[in-house]
Amino acid sequence: MKSIALQATQSGTRKVMAFIVFEGIDGCGKSTQIKLLADFLKSKNIGFILTREPGGTPLGEEVRKLLLRTNGEDVPHPRAELLLYEAIRAQHVEVVIKPAMNQKKWVISDRFSASTTAFQSAGRNLKLNDIKWLNAYATDGIKPELTILIDISVSECQKRLSQRNLSTGHDRFEQEEQEFHEKVRLSYLAQAEEDSKGWIVIDGTTSVSQIHQQIIDDLIHRNWTTH
Repeated sequence: MKSIALQATQSGTRKVMAFIVFEGIDGCGKSTQIKLLADFLKSKNIGFILTREPGGTPLGEEVRKLLLRTNGEDVPHPRAELLLYEAIRAQHVEVVIKPAMNQKKWVISDRFSASTTAFQSAGRNLKLNDIKWLNAYATDGIKPELTILIDISVSECQKRLSQRNLSTGHDRFEQEEQEFHEKVRLSYLAQAEEDSKGWIVIDGTTSVSQIHQQIIDDLIHRNWTTH
C-alpha cells in the first residue's frame, strides 16, 4: 500500500489518515478501546470512520447474521465459512475502506484480515497459504498500518463472556471449546511477532485507562498525532 502523507502541525507532524485495526479473542475489550480512541480523535479534530468485520456494509451485516447464528442445522463448512468472510471483506474494502482513505479519513476497524488467519487457519485448521491468497485478493492488497492486539488469556476470556452474555447468550464462535480459542490466541501472538513494527500487543488485564494511554502513547511515538 502506498505510504500516507504527513501534514505539519505546530508540534511536529501527524498523519492525514491511518488505517488501524483492533484484534483479539472475544471479550478482550476491543469495543471499549475503539470508543475511547474515537473520542480522542474527535478531541483532535481528526476525521475518521468506525467499522467492523464481519459486517461493515449492509451486505456484510446480513452475512454476519448467518455466520454467528447458533440456531438451525445449516452451519457453514469451514471452507464455506472462510469464503463468506472473504466476500464480506471484499465488499467492505470497496464500499467503506477505500472511499474513507480517499477522503483522507482515519479508518478504525474492529477486526480485519488477521482475524481470518487466526480463526480460520489456526482455529479451523485450514491451509494458511490459501487464506493468505484469499486475504490478499479480498483486500486488493490493502493492509492496516497498525494492528492493536489486546491480549488476554482464554480463561479470562471465558470469565468475561460468561458475565457479558448471561442474558444475550453466546454466538457460534464464543461457544467453541477452549482449545479452539487457545489456537486463535497463539496465532494472534505469532502474527504480532512476525510484524513487530506493524503490531502492538497490549496486556488486556490492565485497567481500561492504562490500555487507552498505551495506545495514545504509541500513536504519539509514531508521530501520527500529538499530545
